[in-house]
Formats: sequence, structure tokens, C-alpha cells
Amino acid sequence: MNDAQHGMSRRRVLGTLAGAAGAVAVGAAGWAPSAAAAEGNGLLVPAGKRGIILYSVRDRIGAAPDDTGVPYGFERVLARLAEIGYQEVEFAGYNQSTAILGRQITPEEIRKILDDNGLRANGSHASIPSTVTPDTIAAFERTLDTAEILGMTHIGTGSDPTGSNYQADWDAAVDRWNTFGEMAAARGLKLYTHNHDAAYNFLLDSGPLDALGRPTRSSGVRKLEYFIARTNPEWVWFEMDIYWAHVAQYRFRSYTDPDGVTQTSIFDPLAVVAAQPIRFPLFHAKDGAYNPASSAGYDMVPLGQGDIDYGTFFANMGAKGYHNPMWEQDNAPGGSADPGRSLRYAEVSFQHMSGLRG
Repeated sequence: MNDAQHGMSRRRVLGTLAGAAGAVAVGAAGWAPSAAAAEGNGLLVPAGKRGIILYSVRDRIGAAPDDTGVPYGFERVLARLAEIGYQEVEFAGYNQSTAILGRQITPEEIRKILDDNGLRANGSHASIPSTVTPDTIAAFERTLDTAEILGMTHIGTGSDPTGSNYQADWDAAVDRWNTFGEMAAARGLKLYTHNHDAAYNFLLDSGPLDALGRPTRSSGVRKLEYFIARTNPEWVWFEMDIYWAHVAQYRFRSYTDPDGVTQTSIFDPLAVVAAQPIRFPLFHAKDGAYNPASSAGYDMVPLGQGDIDYGTFFANMGAKGYHNPMWEQDNAPGGSADPGRSLRYAEVSFQHMSGLRG
């Protein structure tokens, strides 16, 4: 693969980031690197930071008891993940088949399973309200209750703060997320947003207005970068999905400036993190095989079998030892034809994550 062909020149990245790691000694949360983390060489993902989002194995979490011999439900699947070596878990829902217990499992029961297997819950793609009302505030308090039962340090969502392209809607999202982020912080939790490629498209914030009074051109600022700059760094945090950030690099390469001129701007996911590494406590470590015939530019594959350079990314993003990568692969489940595939891919991906060195 020719990296320069889709905007990821490693020489350029390394030049841009020279000294970035040393610039981050203490971040917004008071984090400082340990002596081991500060060493120039060694594991890029320490053992205690190797995680998985359970969406990757959702087929087995949700499976009813069967005769395939493949683990099913929280108790068996979490035990298998711990056996593989994972130590952190990000949730994508708290339900399993009611055929296992004759009822739905409770957060308290899930917490016991985590504890019994030496696992930590470190996040969840929960629901963040789209409005701020007494009812949504109360609902979010219940979300925080569950996070506390499970022992989480982060709570988040799997969708963008807003799906809009317009500055006014992102301004409203800033206010809303600051409100809920302050609520989470009062409980000792970091509220984070997980994003796909659309969040890195260009914000419509200038130029002539359309019939509804909305701007039609861009100053060149990307939507999520606008949001990062305006949210409170003590209340709002981020989980970059590294795969989808590379899809954005492939897809969103130009914009029309206020004067109507097309401008080229190649997105650099690594530079975004290196500029503010403490605000990205979590990642989705999802790999992709470069495929220019695909509209996304990549095809999802197990970690280590694609073309996204995780060694370079983790070695140069700064704040070594701070981040928590969660393996994810949306298409890991193999269905009835291969019910063990998602757990098999989990093991292959763990092996790659644990072998990354810098």
C-alpha cells in the first residue's frame, strides 16, 4: 500500500509529532506518566489497558443456550475473554438471552461476573439524552447509577453529539454535553463521545445562507474539532475509533471556502490525538484493509491483519501508558455458519494488541 496515496505519510506524521509526548506531563485529569510508561521502548499497550467492546462479540453475549460448544451469555463469554487475556471491557448494552436465567440479568450480577474474572468495566455505549429536561436529567442519573454499579470510570455513547453539519446545532450540542458531562464528573466519571467518519467532515459555518438561513460553506474546521475546542475539558472526553478516523481521512479531503473556492485538507487522526492526548482516554482499535474500491476506503478485518499502522499511532500519540484501547470489529460475528468466529477474532486481535512495541 502507498500511504501517501491516501494521506498518511509516516515521515510527515513523525515530523509533525516530534516532541509531542514530552509536552504532556500532566493533563486535565491530573494524570502523570509512570516511570515505566515514560521509557522509550517497551509495550505500547500495557497488560492492564488491553480491552474489548462487547459489541464485537454481541452474537455470543446474546445467544441462548445451545450445543455449539461456544460460550454464550455474560458469564461464559466474559470468562473466555479473561482467559484470552483481556482486562478491560466496554459495554454495548446490558442484556442477554432470558433463556439463560429465566429472566434478564441485573447490573449487580454482571458486576460479580466481572469481579470473579478479574475484569474491569471501563465504559459503555449508553444513551446520552438529546435534550436537557427534568425527565432526561433523571434518565441520565439512572445511566450513571448503572455505571457506578459496574465500577466504570467512563460513560459514553456510540453516536455523534449531533448528526448536523451546521454550526448552530454543534453549539447546542456543546451546551448539552457540558451539562451532562458535569453531572458525570460529579460522580467521578468521564463522559465521552465515540465517533464515526461523519464527525470529521467539514463544519458548515460560513458563506452564503440557504433558504433556511443556514451557512453553505466552510472555514475548513472539522465538526468534531470545533466541538473539542468548545467543550469543557474537565467534563467532556473522547473515544476515537481509529478505523473510522481513517475512513474520514479517505472520504473528506476538500471543502468549499467562504469565497467559493475548493480547498484541499487531508485529515490526520494521529495529529488530532497528539495535540490533546489526555482528552482521548479511550480508543476503538479496529483495523482495516485498504480498499480504494470501497466507498469507505477500507474493509474491516481483525486487528493486525489490515493496513492501519497501530504501532506508529500508539508510539506517537503522547501520554504513553494513559490510553485504553478497546478492540472492535463490527463484522466479527460469523452467524450460524461459524458461531465461534467473533471469539476467535477476539483472540487473534488480542495477540496483536499485546505484541505492539515502540
